[in-house]
Amino acid sequence: MMNERQQFIATLRFERPDRIPFVPGSGRESTLAAWRRQGLPEEVRDYHEYVRRLIGMPFDEATRPMLRVTDGVSFTMIPEFEEKTLMHRPGGTIIVQDWKGNVCEISDRFDATYLRGAPDFVTRTWLKLPVESREQWPDMARRYDPDDPDRFPSDYYERCALLQERDYVGGLSFSGPFWQLREWVGFEALCMLFHDDPSFVREMIDFWQDFVARMLERVFQDFVPDLVTINEDMAYKLKPMIGPDMARSFLLPCWQCWKSICARAGVPIFEIDSDGHVGELVPVWIEAGVNCNSPLEVAAGNDLGAYRRRFGSAMAWRGGVDKRAIAEGGETLAREIERVRPVIEAGGYIPGCDHGVPPDVSWPNFVEYCRLLARVTGWL
Repeated sequence: MMNERQQFIATLRFERPDRIPFVPGSGRESTLAAWRRQGLPEEVRDYHEYVRRLIGMPFDEATRPMLRVTDGVSFTMIPEFEEKTLMHRPGGTIIVQDWKGNVCEISDRFDATYLRGAPDFVTRTWLKLPVESREQWPDMARRYDPDDPDRFPSDYYERCALLQERDYVGGLSFSGPFWQLREWVGFEALCMLFHDDPSFVREMIDFWQDFVARMLERVFQDFVPDLVTINEDMAYKLKPMIGPDMARSFLLPCWQCWKSICARAGVPIFEIDSDGHVGELVPVWIEAGVNCNSPLEVAAGNDLGAYRRRFGSAMAWRGGVDKRAIAEGGETLAREIERVRPVIEAGGYIPGCDHGVPPDVSWPNFVEYCRLLARVTGWL
């Protein structure tokens, strides 16, 4: 039997694994709270392990990722901004400064720490961004020194040595140029800068390209991941946030640079993660050397079968199971699994929820979804 790592790589490279990896997706705080009320025992900490046992699926303790090199490797700013509440407003909202320097309005059910790592689904309104002029850019740029020793954990080399013989997937992820610039200047301002001050946009992209490239070269000296994921949310429900021509002009060279570094190191899977309708962007990503995309949101009009016919084996996929069908359950869920079955059987696809599992997916429906997913991927 192949181990988790072998199955993952073989699937996404259109090879012949003995089983397709079982990756149903994960819930956040509100989802888990609902599941506790609906039957998930309070004492269960690892609900993925629990649901495997519940549906009678084989579970090998050795495949659990007990150690990851990336837990302590930082692609984020050093130093960070102070997380703090600035104002409590009538109507149940607060104004906070997050660790990235944004000033946002959020529900007072949360605090500034909820904007770090997305423990739950938090809607926010941006009021102030950390880079609103060229004059503020040097202060942001200084926070991304790739030689800062705090970018690596004290036991980094020990982790790398232990990971050489891993049987689970070892991944590395970081922000892409569109995502990162949006974090610095804000979405609306970034879109305007593409038109009004393209030289400043290119300056920031070049800076980010070099920073990430130097980090990758450093990491790859000691650890070669199975998967490198560029976080690059850049699409709305119906269209990309910028068109393919602009993506080619501004972003393609950056993606190609990183792909080249990953290829030289022997990284097998080079992925872009983007929500929204990505159909117009996929050809550009293929030009960049990207060979996997996630999470393939169905509500945004992404048609997995049509993409497979259009792009063939040039692009593998992860995700793509409609969260709305999982929430509906019953025949709707069964039809959804049958919809993706042909692509599962054709290879190059690891099915799973097409984003974080929302709280309207009940625990019984999640268990049934996992059972159907385990059957269609060869585990039951």
